Amino acid sequence: MKHKLVLSGSIGFGNRWMFVFFGIIIMMCLGTVYSWSVFRIPVENYYGISTMQSGFPYMGSLAFYALSMLITGRYLEKYSPRIILLIGGLLVGLGWMISGFAVNIFTLTISYGMILGIGVGIVYSVPMTVVARWFPEKKGLMVGLVLIGFGLSPLVTAPFASHLIERYGILLSFRILGVIFGVVIAVLSYTFRYPSEEDYSNFTIAANKGAVIEGLGTQDMIKSASFKGLYINFILGTMIGLTLIGMTSNIGIELIKLPSRTVALLMSVFAVFNGVGRPILGWTTDKLSHRKSMMLSFLSIIIAALLMLLAGEGSLGLFILSFSIFWFNLGGWLAIAPTTTLILYGTKHYSQNYGVVFTAYGIGAISGVLISGWLKQLHQGYHSLFYLIIVLSIGGIILTQKVFPRENRRSKA
Repeated sequence: MKHKLVLSGSIGFGNRWMFVFFGIIIMMCLGTVYSWSVFRIPVENYYGISTMQSGFPYMGSLAFYALSMLITGRYLEKYSPRIILLIGGLLVGLGWMISGFAVNIFTLTISYGMILGIGVGIVYSVPMTVVARWFPEKKGLMVGLVLIGFGLSPLVTAPFASHLIERYGILLSFRILGVIFGVVIAVLSYTFRYPSEEDYSNFTIAANKGAVIEGLGTQDMIKSASFKGLYINFILGTMIGLTLIGMTSNIGIELIKLPSRTVALLMSVFAVFNGVGRPILGWTTDKLSHRKSMMLSFLSIIIAALLMLLAGEGSLGLFILSFSIFWFNLGGWLAIAPTTTLILYGTKHYSQNYGVVFTAYGIGAISGVLISGWLKQLHQGYHSLFYLIIVLSIGGIILTQKVFPRENRRSKA
């Protein structure tokens, strides 16, 4: 049952929007990890390595990012969010800084892949958890707004990083970014806190405060049928999204025959859709239902894949429309999953619960890259990839209909 909340005009809740604003800034710092393509060629040139080797730091970063969320989620229940933010922020800065002294690709994989990845995973859940508790009446929208910083980060930080590389070289650029991000996250961490008992008293709640912070523990969550449905759907959503994002440039150049400069420009447009998808599908998940958001996502992905099966050389319009939808939905799933976790299992154990749910992201990323690469090599084209995406999306629709009944708005576990 949904609880209607009315906020009073207290000072604490009047200032709660600062957590959203600061959360967006922190997420933009973290999202630079997705701008690895900016560093990749300079790294290859500096160390004299292959394209495959230059992917090691990025793959390591994603892996440790997901792993650290799983491990550290429980500590958000025990310690102040500002302490967790500070520790994670220092690791983020340290990861970038040590990368600036890496002597080969293996030490860079440790610094950028492991240390930075762990730092990003530690910090990532904190702004979402804090904002969800300060905005219990519209948590889906607010979590999505915070996450927009992560999605739009490449639009801001990637050009800045590219400028640094051109002027100072790859290693010094790593150090500069380390100082900036470490300081920014450390300073902003001081402002973060959960609502106090006094803050909660400013709510008029139809039931009681327990409605705001109640929820299932992680073990009970894992036993529920809804968790299995959410977990598999999250794997499918991220597998599809990350596969297509990673192959956007290749498809644009090789299938649509666009100039590389045009594709690079379109990547910035697609990044906007990736960012916007987070608050929009976060809002629909919270206000309409997680079932409807999942169905909407998979149906739109099918439409986009069908359009790409019709695309060929010069099909610029189809390419832009389809990949805008693909990027929108990857961003959307990174809001659907945390918001659904909040709706189904509450905020009390949210950070630990979402840490478990987020491991699906790592599975989707690895399996998507491996499967897409295998299909491309086997068929020497991209149409088989779009057929696979349609099949996966149909599977997601069937699973959603089976696991999440129409009337389900909150988990019955």
